[in-house]
Amino acid sequence: WSRAASFIYCGLRNGYGYRDTVQDIQGIIHINPELAAEKIRFMISAQVDNGGGLPLVKFDHKAGHETCPDENDENSIYAKETGHPCYRADDALWLFPTVNKYIGESGNKAFLDEVIVYANGGEDTVYEHLKRAINFSMERLGAHTMPAGLYADWNDCLRLGKKGESTFVAFQLYYAMSIIKGYALDRGDNEYAAYIDKVQPELGKSLEACWDEDRFIRGYRENGEIVGAKKDPEASMWLNPQSWSVISGFASEKQAETAMEKVHEILNTPFGVKIMEPPYVDHYFDGALMHIFNPDTKENGGIFSQTQGWAILAESLLGHGDRAFEYFLESSPANMNDKAEVRILEPYVHGQFTESTRSPYAGRSHVHWLTGTGSTVMVGCVEGICGMRPNAEGLVISPSIPHTWDGFKIEKNFRGKHLSIDIQNPDHVQSGVKSMTVNGEAVEGNFVCECKMTEQTNIVVVLG
Repeated sequence: WSRAASFIYCGLRNGYGYRDTVQDIQGIIHINPELAAEKIRFMISAQVDNGGGLPLVKFDHKAGHETCPDENDENSIYAKETGHPCYRADDALWLFPTVNKYIGESGNKAFLDEVIVYANGGEDTVYEHLKRAINFSMERLGAHTMPAGLYADWNDCLRLGKKGESTFVAFQLYYAMSIIKGYALDRGDNEYAAYIDKVQPELGKSLEACWDEDRFIRGYRENGEIVGAKKDPEASMWLNPQSWSVISGFASEKQAETAMEKVHEILNTPFGVKIMEPPYVDHYFDGALMHIFNPDTKENGGIFSQTQGWAILAESLLGHGDRAFEYFLESSPANMNDKAEVRILEPYVHGQFTESTRSPYAGRSHVHWLTGTGSTVMVGCVEGICGMRPNAEGLVISPSIPHTWDGFKIEKNFRGKHLSIDIQNPDHVQSGVKSMTVNGEAVEGNFVCECKMTEQTNIVVVLG
């Protein structure tokens, strides 16, 4: 349910990482949504009433009675107990894709009405918990009206601080706003939907200003300098803002196509997609902690495994089946079986990162078991390549596959029913649904309403 520190990864860990665990849950939702829901409830109970997540959730977590980080005191009791002095910018925002995937897979809209305590006391519905997660980011905006980087966003080696701003988290927030607006409209909460209609376009303007010719920048330092500008001599291209510009639904078609093409041109390697390029050597700043690592290792230009799933998903959402599967194969442990002496790591597990082309050991992988890659790649494959995208009303089927495939078959359990799905690709395209039948009945588009599903449902999808 969450990665665990091994004897190889030197360090003590007395709890679950918030973002780690909430992300990890996503990989199992399509297999056992109700088991996943129990873990979601647990992690929501580790959200503070200010909307942020506890950076570390203790193994003996006492929901409703926890001490919390003090943003004005890096030597607070919580910091001394956990080693985490401050909130991270992204933690609570991971609740949105995870909760949304659970509701989609289960159809359990009532989950939003369940009442769960906050870590430090008080209680609210899940829906109100999500509102507070939005509010946490909105109360911590920088000069460019994007979420502050705080102690870190997803990249623990990138410290943008209270006044710095993270483009990656801004895309997460934009995505979260789209999800919660849908919930608000469904619940008749028109006042909150109107609030999102006001603030989301404003955030969009800030993100539009982050477009730099053919890529999105990584963010702003506390002094206002750009991180990840195209002209920067180092770290001028970052993967996560490009993939999340697509996943969030923000990027225009032209931006999405251009940015992801640049990802392939600049960041792709035979072993996967680099986290950024070029690595920091001479032009790092105080918050760029990755400079302590050798070029093309770890966060300093290495192939960070977890990000591969987001690249796979982004390309799939664009309908680029060839590219999505290319990224899957490059980073797949099993695909390196014939080069075990290069990869070194076990062939049945992802490592945290793989050394890239500047390293004399390019292709060598490290830190087994301590990574969320299994979950992100699973989501990239199931939702992206296979195109299984459930929502509260049913199932969208939108595969993105290599054009050479004749098709494939899926057996899927869904809300107590069994779906046998036959994907056919006679025209050898990468994506696009030409026709679909459900139990022999023609259905428009690529959506199967739950109302049309029977105990045994046969679905035929023809791509074209």
